[in-house]
Formats: sequence, C-alpha cells, structure tokens
Amino acid sequence: MKQQKTWPSKSDTPHFTGLPFTRKESDHRRRHHHHHSSSKSNTSGSTRKSTSSSSKTHVSNNLKHQQYDYSLLPFELVQKIAASFSLPNLRAASLVCHAWRDALQPLRQAMMFLRWGKRYKHGRGGLRSNVDKALEYFLEGAARGSTPSMVDAGLIYWEMGKKEKGIALYTKAAELGDPNGQCNLGISYLQADPPSYKEAVEWLYKASFAGHVRAQYQLALCLHQGRGLDQNLQEAARWYQQAAQGGYVRAMYNTSLCYSFGEGLVQCRRSARKWMKRAADRGHSKAQLEYGLLLFSEGDMMKAVVYLELAMRAGETAATSVKNVILQDMSTPSRDRVMHLADNWRALPSSR
Repeated sequence: MKQQKTWPSKSDTPHFTGLPFTRKESDHRRRHHHHHSSSKSNTSGSTRKSTSSSSKTHVSNNLKHQQYDYSLLPFELVQKIAASFSLPNLRAASLVCHAWRDALQPLRQAMMFLRWGKRYKHGRGGLRSNVDKALEYFLEGAARGSTPSMVDAGLIYWEMGKKEKGIALYTKAAELGDPNGQCNLGISYLQADPPSYKEAVEWLYKASFAGHVRAQYQLALCLHQGRGLDQNLQEAARWYQQAAQGGYVRAMYNTSLCYSFGEGLVQCRRSARKWMKRAADRGHSKAQLEYGLLLFSEGDMMKAVVYLELAMRAGETAATSVKNVILQDMSTPSRDRVMHLADNWRALPSSR
C-alpha cells in the first residue's frame, strides 16, 4: 500500500443444563415430608430410595443430552466462532472434545496451507520465494475458512494491482471478525479513488477496539485530519497514545508531536521528549533527526551525532549539515567512537 503522511499539515481509532431441582427445592420437599411424617413414617425409607434412584436417572439422562456433536454444526457457524483463531488457539479448542476436534478439522487444515504460503512468500524453510505459489496456498487456506489466509491472499492480490480481488478477501475476513482484515479493508477504502471515508472509519473503529495498533494509528490520522468524521484532536491523541503504547512506532512519533504542540494533549516537554526518543530508538528517521537536534541544543554532542548519523543514513538529508558542524570540533578518537556506535546500532522491536 502506498505511503501516507504521518502528521497532518496545517492545510490539511460453563454452560450446564439444570439438575432435577435446586437445593432450595430439595429442602422444601424434605420439610414437606417431615410435616406429614406421622402418616408416612413406615414408608419413609423406601420413599428416599425411590427418590434417590429417580434423581440419579434424571441426572444421567441430562448428562447424556450434554454430549453435543459439534461436527454437525453448520460450518458457517463454526467459521464465525473460530475463523480468526491462531494455530495455538485452534489446537487448544480441538482438545475440548472429539466432536469439537472434528468440527475444527477444516480450519486446522487451513493453518497448514497458511504456513506453507508464508514459507513461499518469504522464502523460509529452505524454499525460494515464490509469490504465485504462496498465493495458491493462501487461497487453499481461505477456501477452508481461515481469515488469516484470506488477509494474506488479499494482500498479494493488492500488491499485484488486483485490488478488487484483494478487497473481496479483506471484506470476507473483516465480516468474520478478523482485526487484520478490518484494518486492511479500512485502509483500502482510504486509498480508493475516490476515497470512501465513512466506510473506512467504520472498519478502522472495529479493528481499533479489538486492539489493532495500525488501525488505531490510521483512525487517529482520520480524526486528526477530519476525514470521514469531524476533526477531534483529543480523540485523535487518545488513539495515537493507544497505538504508541502497543508498540506502533509512527504513533510514538505523533504522540510526541501532540505533546510538543499541545494538540489534543496538555503540552509537556518531558513527555514529548520521552516519546520522541522511543520512536528514534525504534528506527523512525524523522524522530532520529529531531531527537538528535534536541540533544545538540542541550549540548550532548556525542549522542547527538549518533542520532543525526542514523537519520542521515535513513535518508534525512537535513541531518547532514548539523552533524558535520559537530564533527569538526571533535577529536579523531571521538569521531571514531561515534561512527562505531552508529555502525553497531540496532533498532528496538516495534510494531512499525
């Protein structure tokens, strides 16, 4: 999918069946029998045995009725429940009982196709990357009801330029409750020509409430820019923060800017600095540039040069002049140390 601006310009989210009777009902029956004990004292023993036998028979019949055959459920219903399950969740659900195991068999098969599709797509497991073969396996998984397979197949179609086929698969996955499908469908509507902002926001909201950090970031952009709904800086900032806390690096950068400019959040230099550093340490080039300039303004030249060097290597040409000015005043050992730190730098994990 095409690149998007990360910050708006000024012009521009035990079920159990019942037992025969409850304890209260049982107590009531015992009190009732005690009240009439004078007329039934000779037969009380046989009555208790008869009642006990009847109760056991009733419970036994109830337990028999609980042996549901889940394999007889319509597959559409099973798909609604488990289509977006991960492989560990499918395995766990399959251990519940034999009937549930049989009902989930198509989805377990779909997971096998999904794994082979990923191997071909990314060239893993000793296989060469083969997008056509990957698509073939993803479609086999999708045909068996796996929403992750639908999303991966849709993405390949999208990247091939076959956007209608991609959107059709995203839609099916989204309607089955898959947050990845909902997010991708929302972004597809944003990138349509013309964009369908209302539909995009609807799906982004669903994915965002399911905890999908990329959807939260995209929803925040829509709220920030007033696309598909009224501009709401406070709600935009809230979704930026949510995505940032979930590890989405672009949201970290935008959260920092919200604190810097006081847009949707109370202006706070300390919080702005914290989120800018977090974004920079996870490879956001603009954050590296701005954090390097901040360190330069504070007089921390060694660290400033490292971040500016990283920003420059990532394509931020504005870092070059400031970095060169600092290097001119550094000793040769200090320069070598800075370059060594930059060469061995590794980004912290993030959701990108």
